[in-house]
Amino acid sequence: MTGLPDSIRVLERDWLSSNQVLMIDDNGATVVDTGYVKHAPLTVELVAWGLAGRPLSRIVNTHLHSDHCGGNASLQRRFGCTITIPAACADAVDAWDEGALSYRDTAQQCERFLHDDTIAAGDVIEGGGLRWQVHAAPGHDPTSVILFEPTHRVLMSADALWEHGFGVIFPELAGESGFAEQQAVLDLIERLDPAIVLPGHGPMFTDVHAAVKRARSRLAALRGDVRRNARHALKVLIKYQLLARERVLEPVLFEELRGAKIMVDSARLAGMQTDEALAWAVSELTAPGLIRRDGPWLVDATGIR
Repeated sequence: MTGLPDSIRVLERDWLSSNQVLMIDDNGATVVDTGYVKHAPLTVELVAWGLAGRPLSRIVNTHLHSDHCGGNASLQRRFGCTITIPAACADAVDAWDEGALSYRDTAQQCERFLHDDTIAAGDVIEGGGLRWQVHAAPGHDPTSVILFEPTHRVLMSADALWEHGFGVIFPELAGESGFAEQQAVLDLIERLDPAIVLPGHGPMFTDVHAAVKRARSRLAALRGDVRRNARHALKVLIKYQLLARERVLEPVLFEELRGAKIMVDSARLAGMQTDEALAWAVSELTAPGLIRRDGPWLVDATGIR
């Protein structure tokens, strides 16, 4: 795709693992985000391939959801690189507070890692011979940041903007503000006026105006009906479990998820009991073939955004 500097390489993944962006320097490289822990061995192989013999000096995480930092520990063991995280996450990482880091609340996994540095809004980091501005991007996650390189107008948007949407607005599920913050992030992206966007999931894209317009429309729909965001979260989180496990006994899945705070909160907002909400979400995913039944087993089928 035109407009992407030669020093930037994008490893597009699936919807279980986030994309990785490699920023290649003369003496090493930085990788932004590292995917889910299940895919960590593949992440190591892909990053090694992208490095083409260069050392990996640093990992930078846009946020610490499990699908963006699950390869941190494996990459650090393999390459001896440092890890840079959003400053707002530092205490939770130091204590490895799986509640604050969302892993316990979503019934997801992440191998423990230690961080070396932090970044925050207003910072500038170097990578690929370029200087990247760090901007706060709350909405999907209160601690998330996005990275913008103004010379080539390249934006690493994480889960704040995809070509067709954005990540679940998790704070709203816990009764906190998230829609207004997501609106502000879309306004910020519009002001930055990127020529090319490297999202956390899905292909990179250049028609940013159209993507922002779609995102605004989706956000307006979610703000107009609080149940809609909750129902979407239920489907996404169950689908994520199937992506990670490939097949699971339905009673086992329900037993694990009925204790996950985000599922309980989403069910409440959707106006259902937790088990009722889980059964509804499975039905909604089964009907279009996103997952399928095999006796008592639920089996992954195709991706979901």
